[in-house]
Amino acid sequence: MLLSRISPSTYAIRIVIKMTDIYELIDQIISALENKDIKRGLERSVLKLSPNPFNILKEWTYLKEYSEYLKMVKERIFSNIEYYIDKTIKSIEKIEGRAYYASTREEVLAIIDNIIGEEPQVIVKAKSMVSEEIGLRDYLIEKGHEVYETDLGELLLQLSKEKPMHSVAPAVHIPREKAIELLRKLDIKIDYDTPINKIVEKVRAFLRDKFINADVGISGANAIAADTGAIFLLSNEGNIRLSTSLPPKHIVVTSIEKIMPTMNDAFIQILVQAGYAGLYPPTYISIIAGPSSTADIEFNRVHGVHGPKEVYVILYDGGRLKALEDPYLSKQLYCIKCGRCQQECPIWELVGNIWGGKVYGGPMGLGWTAITENIEKAATLSILCLNCGRCKEVCPLKIDIPSISHYLKTIYVKKILGHK
Repeated sequence: MLLSRISPSTYAIRIVIKMTDIYELIDQIISALENKDIKRGLERSVLKLSPNPFNILKEWTYLKEYSEYLKMVKERIFSNIEYYIDKTIKSIEKIEGRAYYASTREEVLAIIDNIIGEEPQVIVKAKSMVSEEIGLRDYLIEKGHEVYETDLGELLLQLSKEKPMHSVAPAVHIPREKAIELLRKLDIKIDYDTPINKIVEKVRAFLRDKFINADVGISGANAIAADTGAIFLLSNEGNIRLSTSLPPKHIVVTSIEKIMPTMNDAFIQILVQAGYAGLYPPTYISIIAGPSSTADIEFNRVHGVHGPKEVYVILYDGGRLKALEDPYLSKQLYCIKCGRCQQECPIWELVGNIWGGKVYGGPMGLGWTAITENIEKAATLSILCLNCGRCKEVCPLKIDIPSISHYLKTIYVKKILGHK
């Protein structure tokens, strides 16, 4: 064996060199533990986040039945995903939308560039994890466009230049004091003792002007129905409806695992997501099936009334089809990104998504980082997983995250030892 021909000291040095990535991760974790803002924000938020889903599931027991049904539906989708992608595209085009399939980040950006054009535009964005994956906001700003996140949490992240800390509550780690500091960068006049409800009123007034004058609205999708091409969106703030209905163009950037066979299935998925996220019932459920239209004059159908004249839907792969071939990573594609696993993870409770990739962190971040970035990065992250299993217990689809973690740890150890 090769290892037998290497002196113990040389072998140890090589292992230490290969372990540089874990040392860098530990440094990040220690910095997060020492960060007073992160500690204060997470301590305040976790106490409020964690009990909500338990209370919701106790009151609306049918959500558990829906989650079991949802798992069966996803099994059917993933067994024939290319058929459902094609069907979704055809359904969108049938309702006068324009649909695209994109394998890579570069393809998505090229499509969006073509839709928006070269002239600088005012763009309002709803929260979208897929747009975070491809770095869409920063890309558009670099192209000269004026871009505003309209979800309050995402707006705070835009100002702080940080990544999302939770899949549903992205700025959960930012305490009120820091939020005020960040918003003052927009010349929003807020005193440091301003209560939270007054802060929200100030942000509402600031963004209202952006909504009205926007040229383009961009959103993700919580689910998309293959049979009709309808996009389903959840919101509590109301920003998604304004972002998707006021601008003349609406662009949807979503991933292929959001596809569901029917309208009924898509509706069930968003209810399960809202319930397990602790936000039930959701304040707003938007269903968008093509551009706005009217036939009120001589029953002649025309598009572009009060809502967008053009609706574009980009179905993004970003490593998901390849993941379906992997017996472990394919499990992650069942994830509906409710963030339930994050709330119950003892590591996430301390450092949030600092323990994670560039977008996804916590238990769900292991699989998603392996799929959307690279498996070696996810393997390094897995070393800090306790494999306590709390994530699997609270997951609505019972995704076996501990087995994904074990799989990734095996990859990391083999890398350190020089095994293939």
